[in-house]
Amino acid sequence: MASFDIVSKVDPQIMDNAVNTARKEIMNRYDFRDTKGSLEYDKKASEVHISMENEMRVQHAEDVLMNKMVKQGLDATALDYSKDIYQSGAMTKRDLKVKAGIDKEASKKIMKIIKDSKAKVSAAIMDETIRVTGKKIDDLQEVIAALRANTEEIGMPLQFVNMKS
Repeated sequence: MASFDIVSKVDPQIMDNAVNTARKEIMNRYDFRDTKGSLEYDKKASEVHISMENEMRVQHAEDVLMNKMVKQGLDATALDYSKDIYQSGAMTKRDLKVKAGIDKEASKKIMKIIKDSKAKVSAAIMDETIRVTGKKIDDLQEVIAALRANTEEIGMPLQFVNMKS
């Protein structure tokens, strides 16, 4: 039986590199000159903290961070934008959670996509991973192609690991 696992994780070191390069670009950009602000990555809490003088600069810092994440090979959907921008004294802040693991909503969507693909495979949810097994590797590759075609519907980056034949 051939099998593989579907996971959603972000390498903390690559994320830290993306935040550091974004911080350097923000410090050197003309439109951010003479501003008080920070861009930090908390590895333990798996959050990115953006603190700038106004909401517009926070949004520009987010854009720079997204650009650097894509250049580092990270998926831009790995950040959770559900928390709003908030005011803290003279600074405007935003905390972005880095998504790790497949939640129940996304796992239901993934299972539906697998069933709709009509491939002869079976899928099982195991905590934050989904194991897909089948007799033929071609069926597994068909499932991977179906999931990659529906990444917007799932809303989180997926990795396919532990491919065994």
